[in-house]
Amino acid sequence: MNITAQLKKDLILRIKNSQDLNFLNALQTIFDSSEKALYQLSPEQDNAIETGRTEIKKGQFFNNDEVISEMKEWLKKK
Repeated sequence: MNITAQLKKDLILRIKNSQDLNFLNALQTIFDSSEKALYQLSPEQDNAIETGRTEIKKGQFFNNDEVISEMKEWLKKK
């Protein structure tokens, strides 16, 4: 097993066995901050995400079954 895989395995085991809320919160903070650096969105992308969240709160969305049904109908017409 390579070093990276072994390290991941060890970390997963330590996280699974931990009952220390402070430790787990610290790890969550580390993961969150590293993800933010990885995914830097443009203002337009931030606005699109916020618009989507607002629409979801207002119930302005289609569920998966509705979309699949609509796509099947559309494909029948092609």
